[in-house]
Amino acid sequence: MDKRIAGGAGRRNGARRNQAGMSLLEIIIVIVLIGGVLTLVGSRVLGGADRGKANLARSQVQTLAAKIENYQLDTGRLPARLEDLATAPPGVGGWLGPYAKESEFADPWGHPVIYRIPGEDGRGFDLVSHGKDGQPGGASYDADIIYE
Repeated sequence: MDKRIAGGAGRRNGARRNQAGMSLLEIIIVIVLIGGVLTLVGSRVLGGADRGKANLARSQVQTLAAKIENYQLDTGRLPARLEDLATAPPGVGGWLGPYAKESEFADPWGHPVIYRIPGEDGRGFDLVSHGKDGQPGGASYDADIIYE
């Protein structure tokens, strides 16, 4: 009986020696691959957020322009400032607002939407979001978004 126990223990030790675990090199390769995948996914997700905000800003500028035009149709004139869309300005007849909320006067990055009357190029008004950086000009997500 003692021989069996000793022989069985010897077989188990031999089986453990034949089982190969992951070497340090294999573990490092797996970690590097996981890091590469996470970097790729992270850049896609973060880039998607900026793209989404730029699209939202374009849509917001167009919607705000339509609200300004509704104000103009009701009152017969353009608002003196964007805040006139949210609260009735004194001495303006025909105001049927509110046409917009105060929160709509900032772009998705938190910068104020620029409203100018009269507008450039013969337009009645201009609406501009200066993009992600909040500065005039720029490229990509920092580019100006202008109502046309």
